[in-house]
Amino acid sequence: MTEHLSREQRLAQGREDLQGREDLALSPGAGGHATATGQTSTGAGALPMGVDSADSEVILSHESGLEVKARSQWTYARRRFFRHRLAVISLIVLLVAAILAMFPARFAPYAFDEFDFNNIIEGPTTEGKHYFGTDQLGRDYLSRVIFALQTSLWVAFMVAGVATLVGTVVGAVAGYYGGWIDNLLMRLVDLILVVPFLAILLVLSAYLGEGKPLRVALILALLIWVGLARIVRGVFLSLREKEFVEAARAAGAGDLRIMFRHMLPSTVGPIVVTMTLLVAAAILIEAALSFLGFGVQPPTPALGKLIGDGAADGFSTWWLVTFPGLVIVTLALAVNFIGDGLRDALDPQQRVRA
Repeated sequence: MTEHLSREQRLAQGREDLQGREDLALSPGAGGHATATGQTSTGAGALPMGVDSADSEVILSHESGLEVKARSQWTYARRRFFRHRLAVISLIVLLVAAILAMFPARFAPYAFDEFDFNNIIEGPTTEGKHYFGTDQLGRDYLSRVIFALQTSLWVAFMVAGVATLVGTVVGAVAGYYGGWIDNLLMRLVDLILVVPFLAILLVLSAYLGEGKPLRVALILALLIWVGLARIVRGVFLSLREKEFVEAARAAGAGDLRIMFRHMLPSTVGPIVVTMTLLVAAAILIEAALSFLGFGVQPPTPALGKLIGDGAADGFSTWWLVTFPGLVIVTLALAVNFIGDGLRDALDPQQRVRA
């Protein structure tokens, strides 16, 4: 008979049984009495002292024959992330930017290289849908910003992906094996760190980049992976002496399986957080390179290049600098807030401050 009852009916029946036990325990001569402190000493059927309402639901579910569903670590991490209001808002902003970047022709009112010689150097206006104004050649600046957003985000995510892959592999190998392999890889990391970053970046971009987004992204990725490698190495150094690693080694697991099947999942939190920071750094560095003329070159639009072209006319054409600059700042802040939310979500010791 009980098997055919629904979950709600069994919970209701369990609550009635629990309430009856509490009433029986509080009634005179029923085996329970109220103490001087207001606590209730009951028989075996009542709730133990110190059990709150949340625990009573678990007891009701258990006594009613219901299975208590355990929540995974990722469920708790997701809940902590969505309690971080700035991170959630930033995630929405980044998703909107990504949608605009994936379908720029659908949202841009004009093509990025379409000329309108009747509206040259016009400020922001609703006439002709030039909401961000036009540049020196009459090109709609809103359209150019949307197409430049596609270039900047593509370069940023490419940089973050390649740098994360290289940094994770190098850090994992150095931290797991140690010894001369660790010394060799860390000296390579130190060599890249001591080289003047901007100088080597400008030289490589000028001679190897050729203004192409893919080449610029690879050059950036091969220079900014070192920070992640040091983080992953530190985590692997602390994990390689753990019991589960020794158990996997005793079970006959190979080095690659131990590193990437058993140890790597424990480093997902720091890797994800660092990857988001790499995205923000790549957006700013690519904009700086394009502004200086060493990044993505025309006709491909880039946010930094738009600022560089608009800065030549000074404050008289303020919209040519302001709107691309606002987009860069918004993207960088959004990615950093997302990283902050992921750090709080993946590290249980962190507190959500937003």
